[in-house]
Amino acid sequence: MITRFAPSPTGYLHWGHARAAREAFDAARRSEGVCYLRIEDIDHTRCRSHFTSAIYEDLSWLGFEWPQPVRLQSEHITDYHAVLTALKSRGLIYPCWKTRAEIKAEMAARNMSVYTGGPNSSLKPLGGIPLSSGAGPAAWRLSIAACRAELGAEFDRLTYNEQNLDGIISPQPAQSDRFGDVILGRKDIGVSYHLAVVHDDAAQAVTHIVRGEDLKDQTGIHVLLQRLMGWPTPIYRHHKVIKRADGQKLAKRDGDPSLRAARESGITPAQIWAAVLETSY
Repeated sequence: MITRFAPSPTGYLHWGHARAAREAFDAARRSEGVCYLRIEDIDHTRCRSHFTSAIYEDLSWLGFEWPQPVRLQSEHITDYHAVLTALKSRGLIYPCWKTRAEIKAEMAARNMSVYTGGPNSSLKPLGGIPLSSGAGPAAWRLSIAACRAELGAEFDRLTYNEQNLDGIISPQPAQSDRFGDVILGRKDIGVSYHLAVVHDDAAQAVTHIVRGEDLKDQTGIHVLLQRLMGWPTPIYRHHKVIKRADGQKLAKRDGDPSLRAARESGITPAQIWAAVLETSY
């Protein structure tokens, strides 16, 4: 078994991250496998090196160990661009200069529940089109219509294997079109989470993805990318996440209590685990 824990250094880890790390590292330990630590730092507008250092410190304090070297996504941008180029050459992605407001207005006008491109979206091979065309940087969207055309009936038969807490594995429909034409190349940083995470799971030969249930809905688009690029589809396991009293999951952007603050206040790892396990299910 090969799995990974992949936080983003956009703030200090909170108690929910401790829960997620324990799920991934413990799953690998029970299977006598390996859990990689991956730093998902492609977003240069928000990620900071001191948060990366804090990730190492907090996880070490909690007692985790991981193989070296740690994979930093920021060191593999050219690899992600190569995937975008391959998808462009097959006519599977198209440039989009529209703002969120324009997309929202278009969806309302066309009575769309999810965005699936505009009337001027080209589905022809786009390998020669630059990332900007006089209108600023373009986002690159995956065309669900083009994917359907390439895969045919197989598109609606795409599945993945989900493993529950008892270890039972069952096939699940991917439903890869539920979010429409998702962005694979962001305007600001050049690549999206979807593309980078799927690429890295394949590059690191990840066999099992253990992550929070809040990410389960994203699985379908990841399965589609795996099929398009000829990458294997891992087994997925989605665990419950720690939530606040208002029912929302913990989030760095909301200033939820960090592991660093807990450590500095004298709280021990044992106390962290006691609280995390108490609120896990």
